Amino acid sequence: MTTSLVTTSLRSGEPATARAPGRVVLVGDHTDYTGGLVCAMAIDRWTTVSLRRSGQVRLRLRSEDEAEALDVSVPIEDASGVTPRWGRYVAGVAAQLRLEHGVDGDVSTTIPIGSGLSSSAALEVAAALALGFVGSVVELASLCQRAENTSTGLPSGILDQLTSAAGVDGHTLLMDCHQRSIMPVPLPSDALIQVLFVAPRRLVGSPYGERVAQCAAAEAVVGPLRLATGLGPLAAIEDPLVRRRASHVVTENQRVRDFTSALRSGDLVGAGDLMNESHESLRHDYDTSTPAMDAAAASLRERSDVFGARMTGGGFGGCVVALTDPEADLPGAWRVRPVGGAHIIS
Repeated sequence: MTTSLVTTSLRSGEPATARAPGRVVLVGDHTDYTGGLVCAMAIDRWTTVSLRRSGQVRLRLRSEDEAEALDVSVPIEDASGVTPRWGRYVAGVAAQLRLEHGVDGDVSTTIPIGSGLSSSAALEVAAALALGFVGSVVELASLCQRAENTSTGLPSGILDQLTSAAGVDGHTLLMDCHQRSIMPVPLPSDALIQVLFVAPRRLVGSPYGERVAQCAAAEAVVGPLRLATGLGPLAAIEDPLVRRRASHVVTENQRVRDFTSALRSGDLVGAGDLMNESHESLRHDYDTSTPAMDAAAASLRERSDVFGARMTGGGFGGCVVALTDPEADLPGAWRVRPVGGAHIIS
């Protein structure tokens, strides 16, 4: 696919407005930070950032969804102490771009905050474009990933930012997070993706970093988990908890391969079964689900018009995603469709 992305620049003095989509993971959670495989899609929920040059040497940004505005002097050397907390994502991007001139602007979003649909990544990507980023979608996602890692301390992978930057209309994305390659996979016309919010969550301060460390411990014994073709080598891992974490990553990578193959062949029953298996792996081996999310997924699976359902995203709350018949009416669920990636509006 084409990975070039050219934007306008605030350096010209012209205002800039950019928007970036949220995302939903269909299969492939907690594989990206080991360089594994993911199948996700950008969704028709957006964050929009509008910026203009300012005579003040400060970065100022107001949000329709937050009481406190971001107001910090530039250049920014360390975004980790910036307040309010939501502003750290933008300040981290500004630090990566070495912003030196004053900027004033506004942000709005239709992505439910705290839902696990990557409102933070969408904010980072939209802010980077509005601030004048020029480069490929992979370069854009990498810059925004670094911004999040350094500003929040969360050791997250590239999944969220890459999906937001590289979305393709009507397609899911098969992503290799080691190669940072993207292959669009069409979503069958007789399939619908629906998202059901269960409980708010925030990954910063959650056991997310602990999971990253456990995968690193597993790889210190058996080598890169992305290269494992079966569970046999994991027997060398003495710690049973670390072995369980590694088991999820290895089996999840294979589920991504099988899931995208099922989508290509139109096998929605098979694809749904893989989503169900993915949820059980996240529940049992990775311990990132919750009783409420388990109950929501189980309830959806009882329906004849639902092919499969699973938790989505980093876990510890958030949303459940379901692959359904187009006519399925799930109470309280959002119907989402795959859309193109981040772009400049004006």
